[in-house]
Amino acid sequence: MSVLNVAFYGSDEMASNIAKKGDSRDVVSYVFKETKDEKVRILSLLRPLKHPESIRPLLSVLNVSRVGFVEVKQIDASLGELLVAMKCSEIGAGLAVINPDSGEWVDPDQVRVLFKQAKLNWKILEDVPEAHEIREELFSLGQSEDENDELVVPLDQKFNVQGIGVVGIGYVQSGRIKKHDHIEIIPGRKPGVVRSLQVMDDDVNEAGSGDRVGVALRGVHEDDIGKGSVIVIKESDVLQEVTSTVSKLNDAPFQRRRVMIGDIVHASTNMQFKVGRVIAIQGSMVSIEWESPLVIRKDGRGVVILVQLDAVPMRILGSITETSSA
Repeated sequence: MSVLNVAFYGSDEMASNIAKKGDSRDVVSYVFKETKDEKVRILSLLRPLKHPESIRPLLSVLNVSRVGFVEVKQIDASLGELLVAMKCSEIGAGLAVINPDSGEWVDPDQVRVLFKQAKLNWKILEDVPEAHEIREELFSLGQSEDENDELVVPLDQKFNVQGIGVVGIGYVQSGRIKKHDHIEIIPGRKPGVVRSLQVMDDDVNEAGSGDRVGVALRGVHEDDIGKGSVIVIKESDVLQEVTSTVSKLNDAPFQRRRVMIGDIVHASTNMQFKVGRVIAIQGSMVSIEWESPLVIRKDGRGVVILVQLDAVPMRILGSITETSSA
């Protein structure tokens, strides 16, 4: 079963035409499932709510998506911030459809210029395609994941089920998780065992990259996990917890503001949203002290987006790479 998560920015009408509407919190999910050439493939559209008022749902969607979709109804500052967020999150493949409201008009050339300035080489369509054409286009943009990668499952929800115990819900970022796996919860390296797994309300024996999975855990207390906790295989060293970092800051397109010593910033990665303070700057290298441990991959994979919530008009500062513990 192949799942493609799409960061979807557009109307409920457009999304509902492409896939079936599902759960809704800060993010609405829409799912299309079919069997083709004897293989099951799933398109999962993740539509953040409350943007531009709140940027966190958008960042959460970008943490787990591989492909982007934008319905362009008008050109404004929120569209610019969205495209910057896509670029900084390394959503290099995507589809944009120009679809203004009745009686309104959007200049296609201006849209192309905006995408070019944001350094997004996406396909831009002036006419709204049929739903099946959009689905095929998105599937064609999806990249296959290497399921031999080490397991990383960032969690965004948890609850306690009577008779089952603690259940964490999140997206498999890489690798595969299996029933009876011995795992650890990071931060804290709290051990546990996978009691059972659910994907789309079905009990399964394993889940792979892209799956939204419910993981029932044995030996784990409810207080041991929360939003931003990450499941890894026991004794895995794929992740590290850092309280201070030295990183290269890759400035976001359109961002004119420069980071200064003393600035309060937030990092978004693996469903985490961590606050930190800039303590030193040397060229493009920025040193940050984090209020609580930031969990990052040791291999350098996984995007870390840096934002400043009170920055106007662009809250996204850029991404940080080449990160080491200070």
